[in-house]
Amino acid sequence: MQSKNSRPQGAHYIRMIKKATKEKIIKEHGIHEKDTGSFDVQIGLLSQEIDSLVFHLKKHPKDLHSKRGLISMVVKRKKLLSHLKKENEKRYKEVIKKIGLKK
Repeated sequence: MQSKNSRPQGAHYIRMIKKATKEKIIKEHGIHEKDTGSFDVQIGLLSQEIDSLVFHLKKHPKDLHSKRGLISMVVKRKKLLSHLKKENEKRYKEVIKKIGLKK
């Protein structure tokens, strides 16, 4: 019998963002202290997850399930960015600069 924290042999798991990292991103991108749902925060969190998935896929290039998840995250981030650009172009430029997506 396996304990709760043990992994099945041969299985590859991708770590989600750690709580401390998530809180740091929320403080960095949030509009106010308890902001977790603004476009800025969502884009920041998605960017962090995308970076970790890209790192994972460099090690495991045949992991198609993770690749599919990565593509869906990129699409979601792109939609959030385009919506933010329509809503408030100044905030859009600030987010792009913070994350380092475009020049």
